[in-house]
Amino acid sequence: MPTTITDPKEFLTMSGEQLDELFRNSPAGEIPSGKTDGTAIVASGTEISDEIAHCVNLFTWKGKIFENGHLINRIGIIEHKLIVAKVYKGKSWFDDKECIVIDYSKTSFLAHSVRDEIRAVAPGIYLGLVYWGEKKLMHFALKFPAST
Repeated sequence: MPTTITDPKEFLTMSGEQLDELFRNSPAGEIPSGKTDGTAIVASGTEISDEIAHCVNLFTWKGKIFENGHLINRIGIIEHKLIVAKVYKGKSWFDDKECIVIDYSKTSFLAHSVRDEIRAVAPGIYLGLVYWGEKKLMHFALKFPAST
């Protein structure tokens, strides 16, 4: 693994370019299984990145649960299990290298235009990219196993 990061919150201090470089230099890893804690990485490397991540995590997205080639997102304060996706290895839209694809196109009415890609960057930690259509929107991180 290319980094010594042990807490996904460390990604919040990195610039978008640094996160892209880390993603580019990381292996796909194995398709994960189980419950994760998620960290939304918005406005990375800025003073407000940590506050945005905290608000997103507190009120909306908590993480993902991977199981048998599918996942479901953990949403809201009481962690509703919503928004299903297929999970498989494929080519990254970012750099044409192998990644783990989280594909909502055929499983979610609300998120049918969303595609996530993840790669293993440290033991139990994945860095992800979120696409809307083919436009890269933001980064996120997943930590296994979930602490909750």
